Amino acid sequence: MRKIKKILQLVTFAVIVFSCGSGGLNKSKGELIGVKGKKYFPEKPYGMVLIPGGSYIMGKSDDDIASIEDAPTKTVTVRSFYMDETEITNSEYRQFVNWTRDSVLRTALAIKAEEILQSDANPESTGGIREYAFIEADTSQLSVYDKWKLENEVYESDDEYYANQTLNWDVDLILDRNDYPDNEYLEVVESFFLADDKVFNERRTWDTEKFIYRHKYSDVTGSKGYMKRMQERKDDLVNALLEEGYIDETTAGGFPTYTFYEDGRDLIEDAVEDRIVITDKFMQSEFPDLDRSKFIREVPVPIYPDTTVWIRDFKYSYNEPMHNDYFWHDAYSEYPVVGVTWFQASAFCEWRTLTKNAYQKTKKKKSLVPKFRLPTEAEWEYAARGGLQGGMYPWGGPYTKNDRGCFMANFKPMRGDYAVDQALYTVEANAYDPNGYSLYNMAGNVSEWVNSSYESEAYDFSITMNPNVNKEENNKKVVRGGSWKDVKYYLQVSSRDYEYANQPRSYIGFRTVHEFLGADMTANTMTNQTIQKENNKRSTIK
Repeated sequence: MRKIKKILQLVTFAVIVFSCGSGGLNKSKGELIGVKGKKYFPEKPYGMVLIPGGSYIMGKSDDDIASIEDAPTKTVTVRSFYMDETEITNSEYRQFVNWTRDSVLRTALAIKAEEILQSDANPESTGGIREYAFIEADTSQLSVYDKWKLENEVYESDDEYYANQTLNWDVDLILDRNDYPDNEYLEVVESFFLADDKVFNERRTWDTEKFIYRHKYSDVTGSKGYMKRMQERKDDLVNALLEEGYIDETTAGGFPTYTFYEDGRDLIEDAVEDRIVITDKFMQSEFPDLDRSKFIREVPVPIYPDTTVWIRDFKYSYNEPMHNDYFWHDAYSEYPVVGVTWFQASAFCEWRTLTKNAYQKTKKKKSLVPKFRLPTEAEWEYAARGGLQGGMYPWGGPYTKNDRGCFMANFKPMRGDYAVDQALYTVEANAYDPNGYSLYNMAGNVSEWVNSSYESEAYDFSITMNPNVNKEENNKKVVRGGSWKDVKYYLQVSSRDYEYANQPRSYIGFRTVHEFLGADMTANTMTNQTIQKENNKRSTIK
């Protein structure tokens, strides 16, 4: 280990100098007042309901021995969160599809416009495809930082360069062939449509494989994530240093420090031959695989639902009308989206977060919101129960009919009889009565992806506080709730099932959740705030 390159560690110390300036003392009057931020008020996202945190008995509570093996009972606690009151609908998913489609189109138009502007004999010319150029093409409107970034940023590829440019969303896209502004615009837009001789139904058809969303996420806490890999490397390094004869000289509260002294001169400062201070920066310099950028994943995700699932899922069955119209036709706008993979559902969550925060940034007094995501398996079951402990279904149970003899959900009640519940396929996302948390169709209609990988023994080794097991290498992802084509067993709130993450189905959709920050306001909290205000009313600090 003495061969390890000795690296100069730059450690910055905060030095408090009272002799120069007041350091904000006039404002604080020397008191501990904290750093004042923006007033934060929880804002319920549109179409969501608040699920108050609490504990419940997760898993099977009946005598179904086979099912108990992968869902034994255990008491768990989950934090408060918001959840979509319905499954994500075709209309809502189309918003994601249209945004991605328009982004890809505008990027292609901007690239072509930039090429034309760079070779244009008349740089003052405007109009046509030039209107779709990247905003950076006009540097007069850029901030100081944006100008600096434009001049100094180095990109490894053209794709990376274009991904960091700003699109011009102020100019409307023109898709009517009779209104194309010029030939360059025509060539770009028409390249995203299938050729007329390749269209089956004589409708102008997008080449859907060209519309890709670059789903970006950080693997920090996973089984192969940054934190775990860093700790493993640190443990290996410390063991190697101790074997080499280094002495642990870590001071209380400081970075781990190991020193190698000349033979027989331990603890003599002049005899220090090597000293290593283990910081994250040091680890990243010594072990390139710990570079933070290596834990930022980018997955290209095709965003259009796979409408062929209506045909592929059922052999020898006539379902062409659903294949042709289910996602596109306005008649199905409020029906749950299907034919999406787990990766597409995750990409939708990221897009929803970015869209909301893009708006938040335009408002001075708005804080950025936490991310939207798929619910964990524990969160989904807690929400599905609707506050009913031990209930078999979201409405309680044990029957699937109400007191008027009507079915409580959309499923397959009898052998071969899909329509006895008044629905053959899916129904509107807000059909049937909601559960105790005002959530619709937590049983039946479509099964739902959750943010957990399927491990048959997960309940045995997972923690009891916000439990979740989601191994990136496990392609089996849990689906919950049962669907229109399932028997009633899968409608039970405790029943577990799975599907492969890259496998779309005509009976699997999803809904999202959103973090609730802070704790629910209680009577004690409000009383305590009143007491605090009374205790501090004579303070001179405002």
